[in-house]
Amino acid sequence: MSVLVITGTGTEVGKTVVTAAVAATALASGRSVAVLKAAQTGVRPDEPGDAAEVGRLAGAVTTAELARYPEPLAPATAARRAGRAPVHPQEVAEAAAKLATEHDLVLVEGAGGLLVRFDPAGGTLADAARLLSAPVLVVVSAGLGTLNTTELTARELRSRGLDPAGIVIGSWPAAPDLASRCNLADLPDVAGAPLLGSVPAGSGGLAPAAFRATAPHWLAPRLDGTWDAEAFQVRHAPPAF
Repeated sequence: MSVLVITGTGTEVGKTVVTAAVAATALASGRSVAVLKAAQTGVRPDEPGDAAEVGRLAGAVTTAELARYPEPLAPATAARRAGRAPVHPQEVAEAAAKLATEHDLVLVEGAGGLLVRFDPAGGTLADAARLLSAPVLVVVSAGLGTLNTTELTARELRSRGLDPAGIVIGSWPAAPDLASRCNLADLPDVAGAPLLGSVPAGSGGLAPAAFRATAPHWLAPRLDGTWDAEAFQVRHAPPAF
């Protein structure tokens, strides 16, 4: 796996922090890592974007950003309103492929969910993943409503011939409610893919050194970490009815 595409079931599910955790864990295992943000929206030219945040948290990664638009909108909409050229899936695939010639692992972070449009033709992150023949890691929320969006995302991936590499809970609450506890068993079932990690809520606020030291404990061995899905499910099992 030289390129891993990271998408979410929607906005604000923790994609950037999960991307940083994957990057930090890969770095700790001795791999060189590049992070590509296909389209950054809602950030001024002088502000750090998601790729920079991954670098701040994870450490010595190569970061790249193909386009930046000032308004916090879908990339195609933000590009149109700003009067700027949109990003196309082919450009994302070409940039990721080039980075893959120079790094052991390239992480391609999307914007919003899987089918958020990059360009007026309807190009999406899914199209870029297909061009790359890359597996897709899906970042999901923990609580009520996540089963529907997770299953829809996984079904869409498979309908396009793409491989859901697994799912990661982007923000596991300190005091999980009943729905979150039950979802630990249900999420892999509806996704048809393994649960590969759970990042504690607020992890993005850790100091970089603490983030890098702890990140491997949030991710499963398939992502170079030490997290045990079965043990986590047992520890947070819901009470009997």
